[in-house]
Amino acid sequence: MAKKKTKKPKPSLVQVDIVSDVVCPWCWLGVRYFLKAAKQSRHEVSLTWRPYMLDPAVPEDGVPYRDYMKQKFGGGPSDKFKAMREHLEKFGPDAGIEFRFDDIPMRPNTLNAHRLIRWAGGQGIGTKASEALFKAFFTDHQDIGNKSTLSKIAGDIGMDAGLVAELLEKDDDKNSVREEIMFFRNLGINGVPCFIYQGEFAVQGAQEMDAHLKAIEQAAALPKTS
Repeated sequence: MAKKKTKKPKPSLVQVDIVSDVVCPWCWLGVRYFLKAAKQSRHEVSLTWRPYMLDPAVPEDGVPYRDYMKQKFGGGPSDKFKAMREHLEKFGPDAGIEFRFDDIPMRPNTLNAHRLIRWAGGQGIGTKASEALFKAFFTDHQDIGNKSTLSKIAGDIGMDAGLVAELLEKDDDKNSVREEIMFFRNLGINGVPCFIYQGEFAVQGAQEMDAHLKAIEQAAALPKTS
């Protein structure tokens, strides 16, 4: 008697929100691991970028990067930033990332960068915008707090650079971005990246592809809400 074939569950749509800041190198590395998992998964995965500012106190015009990092992490033999940098520079290439920390000129305020990502998300290119901003900051050493730089990046990814320049001169959505940041802080998120699956559970940090493959399957198996 022939055995009945067990049908595999149908692929599902899995919604993932990534809470991230574009000056966070772990966020860039973490999203590359996630995207690799999403590509390999049998499920369809939708990614939405959510804003987070590691340091909202950075002035609007930014501060010199080297001075900022020295003050934050210290120096000498126990330099935490040096250890972090060496780890990222080691694992970055396998994820297709070139981290170049030595000559980053400015530590920007990232509020306007998050506004750009939000606008890009409305056009379905939020990930494209985030990737462009990560590369501009960590590899190309551009000041992503500068409005002209942001407008050019917008144009490079297919947005209307002139319109983006006009919007950056207005403050219309600054408070809504700040409110969204506070929403995630109030959820208890105090470090990024944080990948929230179906609004139910999270994968925190730059975890490798296998962690996300498991999370995608777990999210796909959750009961569907009407």
